[in-house]
Amino acid sequence: MKRFNRFFATLLTLCLTTVARGYDVTPVSDPEALGFSASRLERIAAWQRTQVDAGALSGAVAAIARNGKVAYLRAVGFRDNAKTIPLPPDAIFRLASITKPVTAVAAMMLVEEGRLDLAAPVYQYLPELKDMTVAVERKDPVTGATEFAREPQKRPMTVEDLLRHTAGLVGGDQDIRVRRLYDSLFGDSVRGRDITLADFVSALAKLPLAHQPGEVWEYSVGYDVLGRVIEVASGQPFDQFLESRLFKPLGMVDTGFWVPPEKVARLIDPPVGVWWVRDVTKPTKFFSGSGGLVSTAADYLRFCQMLLNDGELDSVRILKAETVHRMTTNALPSGIRFAGDFDGFVGPRGGSTFGLGFAVRSDAASSVVPGSVGSFTWNGIWGTYFWVDPAEQLIAVQLIQVAPGKGGPFLRMFGNLAYVFPSISSRDKQAPFGGLGIEVRVEDGHVKVMSTIRDMPAAKAGILANDIVTHVDAEPLQGLTLNQALEKLRGRAGSTARLRIERKGQDGPIEMAIVRSLIRVAGADLKVAVKDGKLMIEASGVLPILDFDKGAPVAVTAMSANEFFVDGGEHTRLAFERDEAGKPARLVLDPGPWQITGERIN
Repeated sequence: MKRFNRFFATLLTLCLTTVARGYDVTPVSDPEALGFSASRLERIAAWQRTQVDAGALSGAVAAIARNGKVAYLRAVGFRDNAKTIPLPPDAIFRLASITKPVTAVAAMMLVEEGRLDLAAPVYQYLPELKDMTVAVERKDPVTGATEFAREPQKRPMTVEDLLRHTAGLVGGDQDIRVRRLYDSLFGDSVRGRDITLADFVSALAKLPLAHQPGEVWEYSVGYDVLGRVIEVASGQPFDQFLESRLFKPLGMVDTGFWVPPEKVARLIDPPVGVWWVRDVTKPTKFFSGSGGLVSTAADYLRFCQMLLNDGELDSVRILKAETVHRMTTNALPSGIRFAGDFDGFVGPRGGSTFGLGFAVRSDAASSVVPGSVGSFTWNGIWGTYFWVDPAEQLIAVQLIQVAPGKGGPFLRMFGNLAYVFPSISSRDKQAPFGGLGIEVRVEDGHVKVMSTIRDMPAAKAGILANDIVTHVDAEPLQGLTLNQALEKLRGRAGSTARLRIERKGQDGPIEMAIVRSLIRVAGADLKVAVKDGKLMIEASGVLPILDFDKGAPVAVTAMSANEFFVDGGEHTRLAFERDEAGKPARLVLDPGPWQITGERIN
């Protein structure tokens, strides 16, 4: 009987492995059958090659799937910074912060099993964190010197706080007030990786929180703490839990916390000049739930497909559908304040909120990238990026390795290029709005200017980064939430906003009147001209669109005085709408339920 049981267990393991590999990551031969334009998919590799040639990165792997099939999986560039070894599609990358969604899934597996309680105080699993205090900045009224005081927590941080970045922790370089206090901890754990998660938590317990738990969303080290919580709740080291419970069942064969010798030949070089990259060719004791994993595009595609399938892949169920839905919907309390460098990606300015492990698009009219409301996403410090769009049944993954702070342009461009349906993103409603072209955040109750958009009204008027906008149309902004402040700054294009601004080094407030302009998110423009009796159209903005590319005018065929189409390619249809004087006022592409409507014609 023992021999039979051993045989059955072996057979079952083999069957599970075979089933888990059933999801085929080989691209289909006909992406058109999945609703893609083959010619527009080619734009992704073409654009990535220009970035490699310009020296912006060594190489990139991108993968796109729709309706459970892979339409695109391609590598561009080189594995090494010397650009001598071509990058293979199964290249291994440092995932950085797209490790966090993996950690979140692991935690929710334990929640489903009743071994982890989202509402429980973290100290229930990690007693050493029970008495953490909150740092409060106070200025001496006489000397003006800044001092830190510590006050008790109003309520303890919970497991859910760790998952949604509301625990009061910081990321080591986000909150200036407590940055120096975190420097020594980060020097040991994040760069050296020579301590365990248990050691990390013990060191963290001696530091203050930056915020009261539950009051502020700030990107933080909470996912490293969560990794330790998973160890305690599961009774396994974090790396073993992930390997046995997630990676093996999903067939993620190249994912882990280090790269074994037989796979090192597929590891991409880190960015040039970044000295603190961990050597992932050696085993580590620090299993960072925040950013420690390495993986391939194919493996991460499998992870995303499981989420898009409501927690199941190839008959292997990882999570219940209800759990996935909970993770990918808003988990933030109303009135939450956003802090740190991610408030343009999560929060009102970014058109998104945060669930349990993911940023979730919540606003149809405002977002840093195209996509349907309900899309969930995250990115990493090395430029790694993914999103899942349930409305379009779409997954997109781009893995690159660039220096910290350099990944934004790659995120935005790939986000736009990946939506290559006949109407780009059919459910995306990135409507333009009247505004000043000013990026602001709320900091200590003040509306602070982060940057201005070039050639927009605020930049032309001379508004500078770090200016404080105190009033709009004589109404004070102090104490407003970011969403409320944005409502004051925005308005009908052509209307005037009267601002009062405080500027460092300037005596007294600055008063200025600025006329709002149309602010568009997409950055796709068309140039229309008549040549040799033919109507010629080409893309003139940053992004290509439908049949049109920059520098390649396309002749369109008339259907009527106002309607035209491209005779070939994707057969894009165009319709001009005229104003009362008969002058073309708007251009509509592919008229119908998912049409794209231009907002101005110059």
